[in-house]
Amino acid sequence: MKYIDEFNDPDLARRLLDEIRATVTRPWALMEVCGGQTHSIIRHGIDQLLPDEVELIHGPGCPVCVTPLEMIDKALEIASRPGVVFCSFGDMLRVPGTDRDLFRVKGEGGDVRVVYSPLDALQLARRHPDREVVFFAIGFETTAPANAMAVHQARRLGVDNFSLLVSHVRVPPAIEAIMTAPTCRVQGFLAAGHVCSVMGTAEYPDLAARHRVPIVVTGFEPLDILEGIRLAVHQLERGEHRVENAYARAVREEGNPAALRMIEEVFEVTDRSWRGIGRIPASGWRLTDAYRAFDAEHRFDVTGIRTEEPAACRSGEVLQGLIKPVECPSFGTDCTPRTPLGATMVSSEGACAAYYLYRRMDGPVPDGSRAPQEEMNPVG
Repeated sequence: MKYIDEFNDPDLARRLLDEIRATVTRPWALMEVCGGQTHSIIRHGIDQLLPDEVELIHGPGCPVCVTPLEMIDKALEIASRPGVVFCSFGDMLRVPGTDRDLFRVKGEGGDVRVVYSPLDALQLARRHPDREVVFFAIGFETTAPANAMAVHQARRLGVDNFSLLVSHVRVPPAIEAIMTAPTCRVQGFLAAGHVCSVMGTAEYPDLAARHRVPIVVTGFEPLDILEGIRLAVHQLERGEHRVENAYARAVREEGNPAALRMIEEVFEVTDRSWRGIGRIPASGWRLTDAYRAFDAEHRFDVTGIRTEEPAACRSGEVLQGLIKPVECPSFGTDCTPRTPLGATMVSSEGACAAYYLYRRMDGPVPDGSRAPQEEMNPVG
């Protein structure tokens, strides 16, 4: 966006906050689905600037955070094998598995490489036909088109030493799981704008109607988030429950047709486990039969790996919005960005990392590695 400063205007932020204060008459709990939105909220102090009646609950919308421990262990097993070049985005390298992470594997001699696109990994496979090149294909609907295109190209070009370790998850089934949980307190959602830019909004009206919750598609800048909150609060106060698009500069109702066609060709819907949450029906994608030869889980026979989360890490409760990061006894003590117990402290979009980075904590941090305190300001 060329004129991004328009979405960081302090005067407009104050006017939106004033309108929210003037509208709200009773307590409401809203969940922002995306971890990028969580970081923006915590960085700019938006949750502390809102009236007391509006509570923001941090949702499971960080793809690194919800990648299950067993999938991390599968990645570690594959990356450790001779003749394998294991490629990933950088934020996955420090996510802890059962007893190590990808950085440790790299230090032990594994060929682990950071790439910026799955197509970079495909190029590596073309340059090194004697090596097995695996790309760690994680993420929500946002990253699925590029991953689908990479494996589509691999088949078209006959690159048979390339494969994907797929851990894709889908947002609407996660909202369904949250709303049907007995502990749910969520009364409205700020939907992830980048996901909807790919998928459109067609899956959300049914969710809004059945669960009687407003769903507002929202961007990531301070004014985007405040506008999303304003619209959601207006609906709640009027007893409405529909889908609104507050991110029209990037999101269309129909989504991105070309991206959707590529996803439909390469992937099919499947049940998927979410780290700290459990198995959610129809909440993920896997490769279709036509592309199953490019499935790294089957190629390297790691489908049987099963693991359990460490008891000291309460990231699952954080991801479900049941507790704030500071309510975990390990936060800022046994669990820091240097010594993370879970992915929510590692990921650049994790709620625990946001609270730690922007000093949202009850006490001092032992290792002193946090960032300097930023002045609370709705526009940074």
